[in-house]
Amino acid sequence: MNDQNWDVAVVGTGIVGLALAYTAAKAGSSVIMFERHPRAIGATIRNFGMVWPVGQPLETFERAMQSRAVWLELAEKAGFWAAPTGMMCAAYHDDELDVLEEFVETRKNNGYEIELLRPEKALEKSAVINPAGLKGALWSATEVNVDPREATLRIHRYLQEAMGVTILYDTAITYINHPWIAAGDEQWYAERMYVCSGADFETLYPEIYAASGITKCKLQMMRTTPQLADWQLGPTLCAGLTLTHYGSFAHCESIHTLKKRFAAQLPAYQEWGIHVLVSQTSKGEITIGDSHEYGLDLSPFDSAYINKMILDYLSNFAAFPNMQIGETWHGIYAKLPGRTEYVVEPEEGVTIVNGLSGAGMTLSFGLAQEILKT
Repeated sequence: MNDQNWDVAVVGTGIVGLALAYTAAKAGSSVIMFERHPRAIGATIRNFGMVWPVGQPLETFERAMQSRAVWLELAEKAGFWAAPTGMMCAAYHDDELDVLEEFVETRKNNGYEIELLRPEKALEKSAVINPAGLKGALWSATEVNVDPREATLRIHRYLQEAMGVTILYDTAITYINHPWIAAGDEQWYAERMYVCSGADFETLYPEIYAASGITKCKLQMMRTTPQLADWQLGPTLCAGLTLTHYGSFAHCESIHTLKKRFAAQLPAYQEWGIHVLVSQTSKGEITIGDSHEYGLDLSPFDSAYINKMILDYLSNFAAFPNMQIGETWHGIYAKLPGRTEYVVEPEEGVTIVNGLSGAGMTLSFGLAQEILKT
């Protein structure tokens, strides 16, 4: 039994757990974290590293902007790369441009820092988008790009060295009976506990997990080898398919026409939930993705066919000096259809935080502030 008492215990050291730990420690709480692996290896390090407020609907936009502010604050403190690059969504068809026009018109007074650019202005913002057939582009100034692998490592280090957070690696929590939390024969005492790891949620509270309605999403991604020295992507980029994926565009009446065309012309993209985003890492690599397969029995094997479809669509709107793929992988995150997060108290003093549906990088810090009421 451990003699030290903690104000807060956090199970899982991915972005949700890190956000809660940082917010609690900043408010003066003593914090202990538990990671079942030697390091964080889940969805937090397997994504684009995009903090993307523009993708959030009105209901969660302010939460995303709060997260953005924390990311920039923490990047300066912890010493990791965070680039306020903004984003650009290129339109090559009239129905895509219609959605962008409607989005700007209906959201320009709601805090979104957005502008519809004519082709010549879009090309000034990005040297890599395809000028052929370009009809215009959405520009948003609020997006921030981080390298999730670097940022996660640096945040872990900063929490331990500068904020006094204790992180126990290779420690799988096997039992919670508030105020006690245990890993095998060892126990710790904590006033508040937060379970932020999907694997731990499943094993610690199996009945609640089964009744939650949570499913899982597998996404395939790639990275190029580093680009030429000092070459910069600039804004993170996407095109028409992305408009059908993010909830911020769902209110647009014109989205229905766009979805109908994609269903007819790109049925395989619809089947595999493919839309294409690109961002750059601190080392100059380009991250490209992604697909979306849903279910509780997801294949551990990646599909070369899906990766080819992603690259084929990318070739329609962007190209880089170095297109050599250096890495491919997949990530899996929890998703609760129709909800932006799953927050529940299975027992007094314990809160499960899960199911951010792929928006963990964008929403976690803001959600942590709401949960801890800071």
